[in-house]
Amino acid sequence: MDGFVRNKLTEWKLSDWIEAFEAQEIDKESLYLLDEQEIDQLITKAGPRVKFKDKLKLLKEEQNTTQPQKEAVNTSGQSPVAAQHSPFLLHYQEQDQQKLLNSSIVPHQDLPSISEKGKRKSELFQSEFVEWQPSPKRQYNSAAGSQSETEILSDVKDIMRRVSERLHGRDKLSAFLKDQIKDLETERRHLVGVFGRTGAGKSSLINAIINKEGLLPSASVSACTSVMIKVEATNGSKYEAHIEFITKEDWENEVQSLKQALEDHDDDDDDDGGNDDCLDPDGKLSALYGEEWKGKLTHSLMDNKYFRDIPEFLKPKIKILESDSAEGLSEKFVRYTRSESNETEEVKRWYWPLVKCVTVKVPDNDFLDHVTLVDLPGNGDSNRSRDQMWTEFIASCSTVWIVTEMTRAASEREAWDILEGASSLLGNGGECQQIHFICTKSDHEKPDDIYKVKKAVKNEFKKRETITNHFSEDSFQVFTVSSKEFLKGENVNPDVNEILKLKEILKNLNDAHSETSNYVSGAHGILSLIQGARSREVVEQQNDLYDLLEGKLSIQLNDVRKAIEKITKAFEQRLSEGVEKSLNVCEKNLKSFLYPSKRSGGPFLMTLKFVVRNDGVHKPKKGKQKDLNMILASCLTESIDEKFRKTFPNNLKCGNFNGAIDAFSLSTDSLIEKYKNVELQLTFLKTEEKNVKTKLNKTILTQKKFIYNSLTETIKNNMKECYKEAAAFTGKGTLKRMRDTIERHVESKKYMFEDTKNVMLKQLNDLKETVLTTLEETMKKSIKHSLKTEACLLPDVSEHLEVVKKHYDELYGGQD
Repeated sequence: MDGFVRNKLTEWKLSDWIEAFEAQEIDKESLYLLDEQEIDQLITKAGPRVKFKDKLKLLKEEQNTTQPQKEAVNTSGQSPVAAQHSPFLLHYQEQDQQKLLNSSIVPHQDLPSISEKGKRKSELFQSEFVEWQPSPKRQYNSAAGSQSETEILSDVKDIMRRVSERLHGRDKLSAFLKDQIKDLETERRHLVGVFGRTGAGKSSLINAIINKEGLLPSASVSACTSVMIKVEATNGSKYEAHIEFITKEDWENEVQSLKQALEDHDDDDDDDGGNDDCLDPDGKLSALYGEEWKGKLTHSLMDNKYFRDIPEFLKPKIKILESDSAEGLSEKFVRYTRSESNETEEVKRWYWPLVKCVTVKVPDNDFLDHVTLVDLPGNGDSNRSRDQMWTEFIASCSTVWIVTEMTRAASEREAWDILEGASSLLGNGGECQQIHFICTKSDHEKPDDIYKVKKAVKNEFKKRETITNHFSEDSFQVFTVSSKEFLKGENVNPDVNEILKLKEILKNLNDAHSETSNYVSGAHGILSLIQGARSREVVEQQNDLYDLLEGKLSIQLNDVRKAIEKITKAFEQRLSEGVEKSLNVCEKNLKSFLYPSKRSGGPFLMTLKFVVRNDGVHKPKKGKQKDLNMILASCLTESIDEKFRKTFPNNLKCGNFNGAIDAFSLSTDSLIEKYKNVELQLTFLKTEEKNVKTKLNKTILTQKKFIYNSLTETIKNNMKECYKEAAAFTGKGTLKRMRDTIERHVESKKYMFEDTKNVMLKQLNDLKETVLTTLEETMKKSIKHSLKTEACLLPDVSEHLEVVKKHYDELYGGQD
């Protein structure tokens, strides 16, 4: 497959099918020759297929208008094959064969002898020459601003694909280079999490942002989004909903838990009738089974007849719904995402209790190419697999929107409860950089009122210590919007209705600059090494430089080690203070949880049962979640929150480990003047140094989540035995026995706070070793391949290097 085909598929927004065309080796010539049957086999979906056929037809018509001019060039009357046997071409082939031998593109033994004469010689060489001849030089216009970043990225990827094909990989350097090229392929997708209570306007906001009014149905008093919904772009022509189900085993366990909760509620004599903060097991079972579940055993409710309309749930596999319109798709997937209080004639059965996640794909929306909007329930879910996915999404969000109504923005408890409950998962336990508090229904509001609302919200943010432990004021912004007004297309006052500002923020997230610049920078370094490695005339200078760089590497690694160890020491001190405080106040904190002053025995018994059955966590239908593990670990987390945020900032520009990773440098720029003959190798090392630091920062961003969350995870592991014992109690006096069991366990396991400290310190030390090992191994290998590799056969990439260098300078403005 050549760059022409790839570029056309990208231009036609059919890049999802590039892999299929590549597998069938479709190049420019064969693209024009594709028939209907071959197209049907290549593109299996009707929407993209129709689009492709239409674009190809236009392309052929365009070609036909210029074809006569191109054909006029060959006036000899010879066919292309006959022309290849002309004396002139034979002479040209001999010369070009010698060039190939001299440039080391092809192993000598793979080419026929130059001394062979006549037709035999032509026939022998023809196939080899056709296979190895360089691609025609492409016409690149590299003037500043002349090509979009998408076009630049496509150009450079095409170059690196062709270079990789010319590297045979039979020696260590070629194999290393092929791996380097493969590692260039990365794609960054930003998750934007959208939270808000039912009726706050989340769905309407998302519809307005992507200009699809009927895509997500707006919530009413009797309906709410019950599952996670991801909204992203597709290259196809239809609207699609990809529905992922939980497993049948998961559902069976959940049914058992729901039925148990109902039985507990009916049987417990401690219960005074209240159960206002628990999930609604009756509503969940009735959504799927109607009234049939009542009086039936859990095993009976797993009969396949209940899932006849959704065979994908039983297999299991993803169910795909399609429609030509946003409204049409919405009607199809509503039963998989919504909770209704009353059944309608159209919908007899609701399948949302079985759904893990729904991904809605929107056509013709470049706006979402690198951004996914995620409509999230506020507190996660009682189902373990859904809750695990919810937690993973939260921790992966780079931006969060908290949606609430304009009239109650600063005072609405549920919105702030959601943000407080998720703050540790978003901040130190996640990678969120921005929180946007979005006040909806700002229709006809005056600018003065807008100002007062924004000020009140910002003041409320400052009071919330749970949130400010993880986020600074700079990361918190307030916006006012009216989705209804925006979708009507009326005159929108941008100071009152700030949807356009939110769109601009998403546009900046969607900007592919980072992906393009990283790829082009890496490609520039790799091509520099290939071209530099072809010259072996300065071995002595290379040996001197090798020794110098080895010494610099050792010094730099030692500096990084000292910086990280100093930081780890500071964490150890803070954690020790946290352990001491935990020992002093854990009894008080435990009693405040087990004996809530505003709760009577009955309602709290149900809450506590949910807590012990779910390893210490209860996620109520409304309000804050109850997390006993987090309460017990609170002194430890508070002791390191501020230090942790500064050491591992979610904004990577601030630098991990107080900038120790970013400070690592072999100072290759300063060496280029002295070692001019190996400038290309030093250019590669400079690029490789940048790449390894970028990869390390991403690794740290992932690992720091586990390190921070290890505090509550270690506590939870120490409490599991106790939770299991407490969950087994039934009958009269259950609440007292559960409380006594938990109190005794915590008293006997106070050493768990010291254990928790040690687990975090070990993980910090492991991360230090990962950083040092990665830096050392990567840079040692790169230095060795740049300056110590034995002579091998490498292609001449000078022209490619020139093109990529121009793109590199264009992207970086002549500076790195």
